[in-house]
This record gives sequence, C-alpha cells and structure tokens, in this order.
Amino acid sequence: MNATTNADAAARARAVIPGGVNSPVRAFGSVGGTPLSIVSARGPLVTDVTGREYVDLVASWGPALLGHAQPDVVAAVQAAAARGLSFGASTPGETDLAEHVIERLRVGGTAGIEKLRLVSTGTEATMTAIRIARGATGRDVIVKFAGHYHGHSDGLLAESGSGVATLGLPGSAGVPAAIAGLTLVLPYNDRDAVLAAFAAHPGRIAAIIAEAAGANAGVLAPDEGFNRFLIETAHAHGALFLLDEVLTGFRVGPAGWWGLEQAAGQSWVPDLVTFGKVIGGGMPLAAIGGRADLLDLLAPLGPVYQAGTLSGNPLAVAAGLATLRLADAEVYGRVDAAASVVSNALDDALTAEGVAHAVSWAGSLFSVAFREGAVRDYADARDQEAWRYPAFFHAMLDAGVSLPPSVFEAWFLTAAHDEAALGRILDALPAAARAAAAATPG
Repeated sequence: MNATTNADAAARARAVIPGGVNSPVRAFGSVGGTPLSIVSARGPLVTDVTGREYVDLVASWGPALLGHAQPDVVAAVQAAAARGLSFGASTPGETDLAEHVIERLRVGGTAGIEKLRLVSTGTEATMTAIRIARGATGRDVIVKFAGHYHGHSDGLLAESGSGVATLGLPGSAGVPAAIAGLTLVLPYNDRDAVLAAFAAHPGRIAAIIAEAAGANAGVLAPDEGFNRFLIETAHAHGALFLLDEVLTGFRVGPAGWWGLEQAAGQSWVPDLVTFGKVIGGGMPLAAIGGRADLLDLLAPLGPVYQAGTLSGNPLAVAAGLATLRLADAEVYGRVDAAASVVSNALDDALTAEGVAHAVSWAGSLFSVAFREGAVRDYADARDQEAWRYPAFFHAMLDAGVSLPPSVFEAWFLTAAHDEAALGRILDALPAAARAAAAATPG
C-alpha cells in the first residue's frame, strides 16, 4: 500500500524499520515533527509522497553536487545497468575511476595519492584506513578529534559528530571498552593537546585521523596550517596521518579540501585519504587512497585484509565517474556562488531579528550555530542555543525549503540551484529568523 501523507509513510516504516529510518538523523529526532518521505528529486528540488516540492539543501548529504538526477549521470547509470548490475569480478570502469581520481589529486605537480581501493561506504573506507595504519606501524592507538565523524565502526564513535551529536550521545552501546580505549579523543584545533597525547603515549600511536575540514558537528574549519601540523607531528613520532575527505572530497573543490590547501601554499601530502559521497555520484561507493607502499599492504598483495562483494559496483562506478567528469571549474564556481548567496542571506536575516548566531564556513560548506563567537571545536558547537533550530527548521520547511534536520549538520548547495531556487530560499529566511527569535527552551 502506498502512503498518501508523510505521517502515513512514517507509520508504515516504524512498523518494520527501527525508528522508521535506516539512518538516525532522518527521523527528525532533534527538530521534531514528521520526517519527509521523498519519492523523487530533480535539479535543486525534492518531492515528497504528497507531491509537494521542496528546495533541497541536504543534497543527499553532499553527493548531489550537480543537482539531483543530472541527465548525463542518470544515462551513465542506465547504460551500466543494462550491461548487468554486479559481476563479482573486476571491471574496466573501476580502473577508469581510480585513474581519474589519482589524476584529479595531482595539484601543481604534487601527487595527493598513488593508488586507490574502492569500497561501498565511508565507514568501510575509514575502517580500512585505520587497519592499514595499524598494520603498517605495528601500533594500536588512534588519535581522533571530538566532533569529527568517521563512520560507525566501533573504535571511531567516541564523541563523534553527525547523528551521534544530533542525538546527544557520548558514543554507542555495544562498543567494548577495550576497543574504545584504543581511541584518544582530543579537542579540535588544539596543537598542545596533540603534542601532549604523543608525549603521554610514546611509541603507541599508529595514526591521527581527522576530517579535512570538520563538517559533522556543524562546520569546523581547521585553523590555518593545522592539517600540516598534524602530519608533521605524526611523522615526527613514527605515526601516520589519515585525512578523511568522505564529505569534503570533490565537494569543496576539484581536489577536495587538500587541493584547496595546496592552492593556498600549504604544501603537504597525507599518508592515506578516504573518499565517499561525491565519488559515487549519489550511489554507494567510497574509497581509500594514498601512498603505494601503504595501499599495497592490502590483500592480495599484503597482510591487511579487506574485501567487499559489491566493492566497485559497476553502477556506482559509472555514476561517480560521470559526476566527476562533469565537475569542472564552472560547476564549483556555481556552487560557491550559490552558497555565498544563501549564507549571507542567512546571516542578514538572523542579524535583523537580533538572534545570536555564527555562520561557519569551509569552502562551499557552511552551518549556523545559535551562539555568540566563532565555532572552532566541538565544545563551541555544543555551547549554543540549539533549541532555536527546530522552530527555524520548520518555518523553512513550511515555506517549501528542506534543510538538514539537525543544527549539527552542514548545508549543501548544488550547481543546479538557480535563481528561482535561491529566490525561494531567500524569501523563506526572514520568517524563519523570526521563528528562531521567538523560540523558547524546552
């Protein structure tokens, strides 16, 4: 039976799916109300089960860089599907995508990665990167930063962002203390804390893992030079640096956040990089890239085991390759311009209503925190009047604009957000700002 309202769809889902969702933030738990059930999307718009269209600022949490259902991407997937959905064997498309990504991460003569292994999810990518780091160093301890989200593998959920932040959880039940104890969680952008961790655990730390720019507790941009400091510190102590570009990779620029830093003159190369979201063009695909000697530790060449029945799925590879081939300088220029228009209007609307707020940026990604002062780490992100966001969110939704259903998420613009779509967002912001101003705790 097809649902006729979002409430009907949610009720049906709750009867057979835990919480009615297959990823927690979709449940609208932090904003309240009935989650949308989306049946189609095109360009900057999504359509729910009632047939109502919304201007979309979720963009599938980043992958829809070109907009939804971009015709060339859809055609590439349809052509791949006609040849077969999955083979359990290698395909030329996997190599095509790997070659394209490696070349794309060649900035000013510097190679960002030398080899690439495809997997299905960002969680798999970061989990595998951790396994490589431990296998390469013979060490067990990992350093991560509070508010950074690296997927839901056991050792990386401590003080994570994304859904963990949205639900106000310290971590997850079911994670053994012995595993959690191998992860050191430090405040972001705190150089002294990093140095102290290595001093306190000599010879035990295998790697530092960090989002290239934090985007899962709201946007947490790295201080200038912080990523370079991390790799220099890691190497000085015999450890590796794992750069998580699952969200920022190919989203904030042609070579991700790393490319932006190289263009700004911050010369450094990560040991391992993880990709997701855009690399799959909206389909389940992710990857681990990095130095050849590290990637060659993976089976069948080396002793670090990783496998996946659907790794390098031909439909996902086709979607990712088509998306990346279309993602040129013009596309990134349009996304940057659209993000600037919306973020500036957001700032102006909240300022006009006297609502304390900070808009944080990392490339074209931005978020709002209801507080005075900049947001540099997870403590700052949590120190806000988050209770203002539900009223703001629902006012925008009532006006036909779909925002991320959590204040701890980035906003995503696409190359398909044209003047009409941007106009609808700008028209909705003043009333939403008034709703935020009128909101009360609890």
